[in-house]
Amino acid sequence: MPTLYGIPNCGTVKKARAWLEARNIDYAFHDYKKAGLDEQQLRAWVAELGWEALLNRRGTTWRKLPESTREGIDEATAIKLMLDAPAIIRRPLLDTGTKRHLGFSEAEYEELLA
Repeated sequence: MPTLYGIPNCGTVKKARAWLEARNIDYAFHDYKKAGLDEQQLRAWVAELGWEALLNRRGTTWRKLPESTREGIDEATAIKLMLDAPAIIRRPLLDTGTKRHLGFSEAEYEELLA
């Protein structure tokens, strides 16, 4: 069963959940804010997708960071930030069990879940 990672009040997560539910696709939802995130799992995502792709630089969590933190970001700093404040991870992250996909696109979800 696929797992959708994110936070429930995110608009893109809401679209992804609605899309899955409209197609009667069973999935588990992992709320970063309530359940946190396992470091080993995050490191596996970083290895697969890259920390730059995982880091959401458009959100308020990113904008609230000190300028010095944003300018000096590297993989180690990004991982620490994502573990401390999972809301800074780009959403949603769909894990099909064999592939991971960031963001929401109907066409890409169709392909991944066909």
